Amino acid sequence: MVQKAKILLVDDRPENLLALEAILSALDQTLVRASSGEEALKALLTDDFAVILLDVQMPGMDGFETAAHIKRRERTRDIPIIFLTAINHGPHHTFRGYAAGAVDYISKPFDPWVLRAKVSVFVELYMKNCQLREQASLLRLQLEGNGNGKDADGEAKESAGLLAELSARLAAVEEQAEALTKQLNDDSTDAAAVATAAHLERKLTGLRRALDALEPGTGSTSSVSSQN
Repeated sequence: MVQKAKILLVDDRPENLLALEAILSALDQTLVRASSGEEALKALLTDDFAVILLDVQMPGMDGFETAAHIKRRERTRDIPIIFLTAINHGPHHTFRGYAAGAVDYISKPFDPWVLRAKVSVFVELYMKNCQLREQASLLRLQLEGNGNGKDADGEAKESAGLLAELSARLAAVEEQAEALTKQLNDDSTDAAAVATAAHLERKLTGLRRALDALEPGTGSTSSVSSQN
């Protein structure tokens, strides 16, 4: 079963949260509500999120201050933030949003289809990153389990079989990531999304090199830990 990604919706107005849920329900992911910046920060302490939709105008801790706290935490600093605002004070206001760490800044009323499409890009990138981490974890477990009483031939055959399986799984993720990057470039999507996809491809390249290094006769397994 593929685990669903979590999307954090932050807005002090219940009707706005309800509208966001209606728009994003078609993505079939887990939508988590937060009615304030403080509540959002509390949710981020325990759960991992693919993307955050953050209202700018909130009483108490506003969106800019909430984003600043998110970006200061090592656990959450890389989560994409999409700012939503009902007002537009011009370029300076927009610049403040990007300076706070947002990947996008959308003024209300917004096009539901456009918002859903933007969120889906970051959800897909998050899922690819999760697949990559799973492959790396599986590889590490296998390496740690080597040499536990198996004869040389049996261990070699098992290792070769696992490497082949890992290589096939990685190839599937590489193919999907390449297709996603091409789609982003062709559609002229936000530069932040393109950069995130490129970062994912670099991680995939690192893991591919590590797997190649494990092939018989190509070197020791010591290079793997430096790639993960």
